[in-house]
Amino acid sequence: MAITTTIEWTEKTWNPTTGCDKVSAGCKFCYAEIMSARLKAMGQEKYANGFDLTLHENALDAPYKWKKPAKVFVNSMSDLFHKDVPLDFIQKVFKVMNENPHHTFQVLTKRAERLAELSLYLNWTDNIWMGVSVEDHRVVDRIDHLRITGARIKFLSCEPLIGPLHGINLSGIDWVIVGGESGPKARPVEVEWVEDIQEQCESHNVAFFFKQWGGKNKKATGRLLHGRTYDEMPS
Repeated sequence: MAITTTIEWTEKTWNPTTGCDKVSAGCKFCYAEIMSARLKAMGQEKYANGFDLTLHENALDAPYKWKKPAKVFVNSMSDLFHKDVPLDFIQKVFKVMNENPHHTFQVLTKRAERLAELSLYLNWTDNIWMGVSVEDHRVVDRIDHLRITGARIKFLSCEPLIGPLHGINLSGIDWVIVGGESGPKARPVEVEWVEDIQEQCESHNVAFFFKQWGGKNKKATGRLLHGRTYDEMPS
């Protein structure tokens, strides 16, 4: 029920829900949507509904079986705060995370407004890191919604970065991940956009993680910035 992943900033993925729908420009070439179609075509039972939102009660017990502590990306193939995920199911997911303190669970959403609305109904143990996707200036309001949640560690995923993010308010933010879009239709990322975010993080003592330049061949473009890798993590 968990998959070891090559995503640079985590170690495992855990998907108690699968499927989603598009809410902003960052979703245009959604990796999870493409992968869901492939997995359905391969006959994977979990993806029988393709990219339609699906809850997987049978996935909830998986973290109890992992003995070695790990960083776990929750819902890499979905969004836990999708409007059609009931509060009681979200609370079940949180209960699993609460009861497995040896793991660090990294939850990422584009539905920051619903996240803020439900925050008081959730048990924010220290091992739950909460993040929002911020792909360009049009969605920076997501940061304000994140800021009011009960999460101890709050982070931004600026991936795919498709526009500049000058002067963002990093108050209360612990970590920023930046990455260019990858794939055959990848939109370009500018060096200046990445450098600007890195400088903002440095000025505000926020951990900065540069994931990739992306493009059609992300392995070829790599992940070096200023001739080095940035793998900072929140303390």
